[in-house]
This record gives sequence, structure tokens and C-alpha cells, in this order.
Amino acid sequence: MYVKARTELERITPYALGQTIEEIKEQYGITTVRKLSDNENGYGTSPRVREAIMQASAHLAFYPDGMTSGIVEKLSAHYQLDQKHFLVTNGSEEIIRLLTRAYIDKNDEAVMAEVTFPRYKTNVLIEGGRAVTVPMVDGKHDLQKMQEAISEKTKMVFVCNPNNPTGTIVAKQELLSFIDSVPGNVLIIMDEAYFEYADSEEYLDTMPLLDQYKNLVILRTFSKIYGLASLRVGYGIMHEDIAKELHKVRDVFNVNQLAQAAAVAALEDQAFVQDCSVKNSAERCFLSGKFKELEIDSFPSQSNFLYAFTNRPVIQTLTENGVLVRQMQLPGYKEAFRITLGTREDHEFILQIVSQQFHERAV
Repeated sequence: MYVKARTELERITPYALGQTIEEIKEQYGITTVRKLSDNENGYGTSPRVREAIMQASAHLAFYPDGMTSGIVEKLSAHYQLDQKHFLVTNGSEEIIRLLTRAYIDKNDEAVMAEVTFPRYKTNVLIEGGRAVTVPMVDGKHDLQKMQEAISEKTKMVFVCNPNNPTGTIVAKQELLSFIDSVPGNVLIIMDEAYFEYADSEEYLDTMPLLDQYKNLVILRTFSKIYGLASLRVGYGIMHEDIAKELHKVRDVFNVNQLAQAAAVAALEDQAFVQDCSVKNSAERCFLSGKFKELEIDSFPSQSNFLYAFTNRPVIQTLTENGVLVRQMQLPGYKEAFRITLGTREDHEFILQIVSQQFHERAV
């Protein structure tokens, strides 16, 4: 005799987490591990963040600001957009959960790419909805096929731009045309967790579109370039009517006090953000170019990671030498993995051990 869980959960598997740093150290007898598996900022956080957290720690006995007023005020000034358009959450993933909770009824559909952030699908399934996945083309969203997949049952479409895990973006005019083609009664959810890393002229700034498209929801985060992954702060930018619905289903005090103080401080240090972006672009070009020389290809990335693939053994060598990457699958390739961009020293170490392995096999 046991208590049966909801039927919807039968189709869901827990989010896959890789080995911990301590597990790798013990397994391979090494002392140094380079964690390049979770798309974190290898340059850390702004020094202002640590100072803000220390000051906020004096008030741990009190509940945090339930409306995250300080962050909303800073975001409003940063983007020059009214405060009513912002919703701050426990990571941008919480907004995905709130959107599906508020808008997905049983048997409703949500359209998304086949290879993208898996929590879109998971949250749709939890609410009893159906995830309609569309195959990608060369690691990119096929927006034409996604538009064709929209039906009378469709409640929302997800576009991750840059896309996780491939790092690719959708061309500006193509994305504009897609947004314009989506019916007004279907939510367009633009997940832009990595937008600060994009430097291509083909990357579309969706913020100016909010007035024209009331069904547009933009997701962004402090976890990536701001370096606050452990504190879990994300935010959505949307029409005020959507924000009001999401407030009805969000948890009270969903963002803790230390995270709120850290996010405000992080926003104030845009010089740090710009410095990280410039370094990331340089390292992205360096590592992808050097990988190419070693017959390790990758999709054209506009994020802080590469989705790399090759028919030569790589992943085990990296792991044994303390380099953690996220193993992936790509038809036609022996090895495929997502690697977070680190520092130049990280990359030179990686290239050295991979080159040495390939040389030894050749001999």
C-alpha cells in the first residue's frame, strides 16, 4: 500500500546533476578541479556584492522584502522602463514555473525547440500540458516549423536566445517575423539568460517590442554574467496584466534578503559586467578556434559556453584531469559536450591535456 503521486509525474525525470567537485577529487586522486559544467561566471562577482551581503547579514532575523522593491527600482532605472513591468523571482526558472502554473490547463500545448532548456518541458508536463518539440537546424531554433506547430491548443511558445545548450542565436529579422506571426492569445516567452554575452549585430534587443506585443515575456537572470548563481535571483519583464497573474501564484518572500542586497549591488556595477563580457568574447573566440584545430567542432556560440562535438575521445581525459564538462549527445558524433568558458589559463590547460592525448594516440 502506498500513496500514488499525480499521473503527470510519471512522464518526468529529475533534473540530471553531474558529479560534485569532491567526488571527482576522490575518484581520481586529484586536488584541483575546474568546474566548467554549469555555465557559471568564471570571473566571480563584483566586489560590491560581497560588501552588500555583509551589511545585509545584520538583518537575518527579519523576513525579506516580499515585493523585492529595491531590485525592481534598480531594474526600472537600468532599463528605463516602468516598475510595473518587472517581476523578480528565485532564479528565472521560477518564472517558468509561475507561467505554466498560471496559464497551462490540462491538455494545453506549449511549443519549444527539441534541444533547449529542459525545464520548459518539465513544468508544462507537471501542469498536465503537452510539450510540442520542434527539431533544430544546425543547433538553432527552426522558427518556421515552430510557427507551423502553433495550434488552437497552444498557450505559449519558448525561445531560448542565446539557446542553452547550443549557444546559438536566432537572426534578428527572422525572430522579428516570428514574434509578429504568433497569435496575440499565445504567450511568447523569450529566455534571455545569456543576453549580456551576445555581441553579434544579429542579436535582437526585445525590450523595445514590449509595447507592441502584449503577449511577450522576457526572462533574464543574475545567475550568469552577474555571478550570483548560488543566490538564485532572476526576473521577468512583461505587460503588467501578466505580472499581476503571476503574483497570484508566486510564493511569499520568494527571494531571500541576502540575494536581494546582492542583486542591487551587482546592478550598480556595470563596469564589472562589461569587463566580463569582453573577456568572455575573447575566450570564446580563442577556445573555439583552438578546438577547431584539434578537430573539435562547436556551434557558433553567443553565450558563455560552447557546445562541442568530435569523433575523437575527449570527455574522459578532461574528467580524469579535473575538468568538469556537461556530457551531451549529438547524432553522428562519438563525443559531444557543453563546456563553460573559463579563463585563458583554464583553456590553455585544457588544450594541453587534449593535445597530449591526441598525440599519444597518434604515436
